[in-house]
Amino acid sequence: MRRRLKLSLRAQKSVLGLLFTLPFIVGFAAFLAYPFAQSVIFSVSKLTIVPTGYELDYVGLENYRHVLLVDPRFRQVFVETVVTMAARIPVVLIFSFFAANLLNQRFRGRMLARVIFFLPVIMGAEISLKMQQADYMQQAVSFSESGFLSMAALQQLLTTLKLPQAFIGFIFQAINEVPLIIRSSGIQILIFLAALQSIPKSLYEAAHMEGATAWEAFWKITFPMVSPLLLVNVVYTIVDSFTAADNALLELIQDAAWMGSGFGVSTAMSWIYFAAVLGILAVTIILLGRRVHYES
Repeated sequence: MRRRLKLSLRAQKSVLGLLFTLPFIVGFAAFLAYPFAQSVIFSVSKLTIVPTGYELDYVGLENYRHVLLVDPRFRQVFVETVVTMAARIPVVLIFSFFAANLLNQRFRGRMLARVIFFLPVIMGAEISLKMQQADYMQQAVSFSESGFLSMAALQQLLTTLKLPQAFIGFIFQAINEVPLIIRSSGIQILIFLAALQSIPKSLYEAAHMEGATAWEAFWKITFPMVSPLLLVNVVYTIVDSFTAADNALLELIQDAAWMGSGFGVSTAMSWIYFAAVLGILAVTIILLGRRVHYES
């Protein structure tokens, strides 16, 4: 009789994880590995278009020096992009978690409400982008200046509460970006909803029997149980935000390739941006990974 190969539970999980990521590994090796290596070569070369294709002249780190020390716009647009996206990410996550909690309740038309929240993702960015360009939210607010949505009244109320001006500005920026926030929250809502539905009801029943309030149950049960998928949503939101269609830095990189300093400088910009996003992801995973609760 053949001796069966026995794997430990940890080894079985490792094999399962490898099988789960195998489609990405195969796809990366087949379609992305060559362009990935080619972009590295372009970033340290001067690319010249010729009738037969292109020619490369090795220039070392000159393209990176040009991007960081010579280009007048890159550093400014880079900092503005990082600050804007860093301010947008918490808003998207908070809205997604709030919407997922609402959609997790039992009420009539719950399935329709879930479809409506996910509809911008199904339709794609085209319709939402047109809404942003038309600035429908700002028009709606301006149209109802004397009504419930009066921006002046809201600003006066927040000022009366003696909130910091930076916080008030953050709120108004979030209001102006409501269509973008809704469009960017569909996937996160689904992930949070799946996390909420995976929490055993027996935990809430036991907490209720022990006299725990809803607020205590949230911090002691709900938040720890959804923390693994919260980390997933944070990583997804960072990547999605830094590769969004309205990203000014991506437009600058594209303009540098076709109407600016050339493909070499443009590729160097891309690698600097990629390294920055990778660094932000690493710091985020290290800081939040320590607080993630994994059920044994």
